[in-house]
Amino acid sequence: MSARVCATSMAYLAKERAAAIEAVERASRVCKAVFKKLVTDETLTKKDKSPVTVADFSAQAVVNSVLEKHFPNDAIVGEEDAKDLRGDEGRVLRERVVELVNSTTEHPMSADEILRAIDRGQYAGGPTGRHWALDPIDGTKGFLRGEQFAVCLALIVDGQVRLGVVGCPNLPYNMTKPDGERGVLVVAVEGQGAFQRKLGADLSDETRISVSNVMETRDASFCESVEAAHASHSDNAKIAELLGITKQPVRMDSQCKYVAVARGDADIYLRLPSSKTYVEKIWDHAAGNIIMQEAGGRVSDIDGKQLDFSIGRTLSANKGVVAAGAGIFEMVIAAVKATLANKH
Repeated sequence: MSARVCATSMAYLAKERAAAIEAVERASRVCKAVFKKLVTDETLTKKDKSPVTVADFSAQAVVNSVLEKHFPNDAIVGEEDAKDLRGDEGRVLRERVVELVNSTTEHPMSADEILRAIDRGQYAGGPTGRHWALDPIDGTKGFLRGEQFAVCLALIVDGQVRLGVVGCPNLPYNMTKPDGERGVLVVAVEGQGAFQRKLGADLSDETRISVSNVMETRDASFCESVEAAHASHSDNAKIAELLGITKQPVRMDSQCKYVAVARGDADIYLRLPSSKTYVEKIWDHAAGNIIMQEAGGRVSDIDGKQLDFSIGRTLSANKGVVAAGAGIFEMVIAAVKATLANKH
């Protein structure tokens, strides 16, 4: 049952929560502006990724500038750096980024200020102190298709994720009405639950979300990547067979998958290792991790270990990701282990 947010319960990380929402809201608007201005049928036909590049840089600049305004001493682990925007070679791209960033701000920023904001995302991470983890556009192919992508921001304190915000500009507010209103922002703070609101709405619009109460895996459904390169769909199919799952998977890009499971649109999210050498990045999972947990779900790697965000910029102590409701989590992990063991 949905519950209205009680403002008085939000003292812990209240300022960080508000700033993170502001940053993700603004970055989401930038991404939508990029799509409207730069993505065309020709872009998709030629597999031209330049709009994603513009959106990535613009969103990171916006988020980092908001964080610097509110928390000037906080470090940021971001996906991008500004080297491709510098010099004569980067002039055209730089000018596009400057234009788009300034289209969302009351106080225009110079090119140098924008480059400096982007480069604030080069922190190495680690086990002590506080830093933010940012993925300015998670799901680049979904973005180019006009489908699901996300702006993802998390606060990590002493190696633990304490706050997560995910903006999903194209996600239906209610998945039972797929043609209805789109644009969702989901936020979770440690110990306070997970909430969603419409993009552009205020605190009064927030309602609590929770994972489904499915207790039998045969009643469950998967949420998995559109791109097979991001996960093995064949392994997922074998795991589904072990669990007795017959429903068609919900397929979407980005950390919108965490959101879908966290609010009960699907029940299981698997990101199985695509190779022995691939290491997950912290910005791809930090926000989704705390949103799932605060919505009543569980998240681990394929061995059942908690994701370790204290090591640096990657999840080098973990392989893959498994997220599901608490009622079926152990059964899902058992099926994952059995399926992967049979491959060796």
